[in-house]
Amino acid sequence: MSGKPRPCGCKGYRSCLLCEREFNLLPFKDDIFTADSLKEQGIPSYIYCPSCNLAWPGWDCDADEHPNHSGEPIAFPGIYIQPEFFTEKEMIELMNSFDSIPWESSVSGRRKQNFGPKTNFKKRKLQLGSFKGVPSFSRLFQERIQSVPLLRDYHTIEQCSLEYDPVRGASIEPHIDDCWVWGERIVTLNLAGDSYLTMTKYHGGDDKYNLQQVDVELPKAEDIPDICVRIPQPARSLVVIYGSARYQWLHCVLRRDIREQRVCIALREFTKQFLDPNDSTGQAVLKAASNYFDCDKQC
Repeated sequence: MSGKPRPCGCKGYRSCLLCEREFNLLPFKDDIFTADSLKEQGIPSYIYCPSCNLAWPGWDCDADEHPNHSGEPIAFPGIYIQPEFFTEKEMIELMNSFDSIPWESSVSGRRKQNFGPKTNFKKRKLQLGSFKGVPSFSRLFQERIQSVPLLRDYHTIEQCSLEYDPVRGASIEPHIDDCWVWGERIVTLNLAGDSYLTMTKYHGGDDKYNLQQVDVELPKAEDIPDICVRIPQPARSLVVIYGSARYQWLHCVLRRDIREQRVCIALREFTKQFLDPNDSTGQAVLKAASNYFDCDKQC
């Protein structure tokens, strides 16, 4: 289909249950992402344990399994998970706050609320646009992430709340976040709904995702194992992807892993070039991102 958005918000090759039924579209074949299917391709599957920071053979996470795992674990660097980053009360309050703001339909069955600059990854154009800051209730987590050693110097320049609804067959296709404007640390604050990130080795070149812009020292591609690693994303948790996991692995959220409403907050930081004090656009975005506004007046 054309790139024109459909009534559900999907466009191009991306689809959800609503437009698949209405327009008789073929869904993304995520059945290739099963332990058995991957095994047939010679790709073993692992599940990451946030308690021991190791990946163990398996597919689904059993919270009661640690420390009695089975099989031989492997290291999977570049993942940080902090369970119970929010209390139950904070989660409910934040959910109510986000629901007080209009949601916008997005691709692949998701809904979103985006606060950030205008970006064109293909043309590499960055504009402040209408970005004036983030809602005042964001202060709770924007300040709290500074207490995490990995994120002490983190400066959020985009905040995007995302809703995944199983009724719409919400998902996100395998991808690497753009590397021209978004920095190394990809932060996700999971509010409601347990889920997984499914990660597989990236076999493409650096002509996609602006990977040629990466200036982080990484392992050689031939030293990266061809495996699948499942990263738990429990409700009320903080998940950070960085380093090799950020740049050398595709990540996705499978439709079948959305079994209940999932709401998360995606935070992004700048790459080094936009942190340069002489970059006027970068400085304007950083200034806007530090502003908290009252949603009753501006949302």
